[in-house]
Amino acid sequence: MATSTSENQQLFSPTEMMAEAEKFALSKANKTSSMTLSLAIMAGAFIGLAFLFYITVTTGSADAGWGLSRLAGGLAFSMGLILIVICGGELFTSSVLSSISWANKQITFTKMLSIWGKVYVGNFIGAMFLLALVSAAGLYQLDGGQWGLNALNIAQHKLHHSPVQAFALGVLCNLLVCLAIWLTFSSANAMTKAMMTVLPVAMFVSSGFEHCVANMFMVPLGITIQTFAPESFWMQIGATPAQYADLNIMKFVTANLIPVTIGNIVGGSVLVGLANWSIYRRPQLKAAKITAITQTTEITSVKEITMNTATTIKQIMNTQPITLSVEMPTSVAIDSLLDAQLVSAPVCDVEGRLVGIFSVHDVMVDLWCQDYIPTKGQKVVDLMSRDVVAIDANDKLVDVAEFLCIDKEQLYPTTSMGFATRLTSLSLEERAKAMKVSQPHMLPVLENGVMVGVLTRIEMMQALRPIYGDRLNVVPQAELETA
Repeated sequence: MATSTSENQQLFSPTEMMAEAEKFALSKANKTSSMTLSLAIMAGAFIGLAFLFYITVTTGSADAGWGLSRLAGGLAFSMGLILIVICGGELFTSSVLSSISWANKQITFTKMLSIWGKVYVGNFIGAMFLLALVSAAGLYQLDGGQWGLNALNIAQHKLHHSPVQAFALGVLCNLLVCLAIWLTFSSANAMTKAMMTVLPVAMFVSSGFEHCVANMFMVPLGITIQTFAPESFWMQIGATPAQYADLNIMKFVTANLIPVTIGNIVGGSVLVGLANWSIYRRPQLKAAKITAITQTTEITSVKEITMNTATTIKQIMNTQPITLSVEMPTSVAIDSLLDAQLVSAPVCDVEGRLVGIFSVHDVMVDLWCQDYIPTKGQKVVDLMSRDVVAIDANDKLVDVAEFLCIDKEQLYPTTSMGFATRLTSLSLEERAKAMKVSQPHMLPVLENGVMVGVLTRIEMMQALRPIYGDRLNVVPQAELETA
């Protein structure tokens, strides 16, 4: 008995859809050139078939009303994108979503343009192949030539836009096409994916938005009919070739194909791809929050205390620390740490806010993940940790010292009601020495939300050192032997 898998029933959240989009974008870069070109030829033919369907549905439908006629044509045209989504074709207007992989630094800008170029050429070849079949079949003679007249009028209308209008219509078109593709990322079910594409495509087609790949088929179809249709065709429709003289290749390329292609790129790669990336994936540079040292240490020993327990962090911190910028190349940041003999440093944005910590640990983890091949163009912002523990300049030295080396939940294992959760025969000192506490080796120091310095264990020990008395001048063993 067949059972449906949970995968086919799964619906993804917007964040999960972003992850699916990243896989979709990166898959385009992982295909071979021959595979990309073949799938692009297939997609070009699919879109041409969709326009054939549109022409057929809208021919002779004047009595149905302008809006309803175009709605029916739009619903018919959605067949093209359904074929591409289900069969896996490479369509230029959806391939521009590979801008996501470029934003993630998974591919270079040149590689992205290369993908777009191969798909664009393949779509054109597919459109021309279908055009040859349609011309040989003489479809323009359907319905007493009305099919061909409809095709001529559609093609001619596309050449009468101004460059700005053609660009804007291209932006709107691919905004909807890429949103249709984006909706398919919400499910793993093929039927759901197909249905998701219908309404966005129907809207862009019925509203007259411009799609460069569809135009690669539609306008050359009009040019072919205008150039090669016999006299009998023109007599049937009551028109002349001169009425469609503006249907030529030069006008098509300059008045339609170039501005529409640019508009499609902006609408898909920027308004859908990069817009969603900026929401769900772009590193958010937020100012670090202060982790307050709320527990005040009580010095209860009967012994004489030689240190000043009121000493604050502001008095002992390093006020001129090494800081890194978010846009600094990783190699430069590593050199800065090595030159200063540091293992980590705070990262600040252009406004001087603390936004992260960059450490050699982060670098080594990334190198391991990348098989010790550094990512090209990598910056500090790509590796830094955004989970920052910072302290206030007015925190007391003894409180921070306790924060760094003592975990009171381990030292005093009790519930919120004060009941012991673990019995032990070890003394307080033995428990303190045995515990494992993991705290940062370097703590940024903030005052009124602004970083004013850093505190390391070196500054801590320099402040605690006077407890042990004056420094002794130790004579080297070599001098003792020669004395």
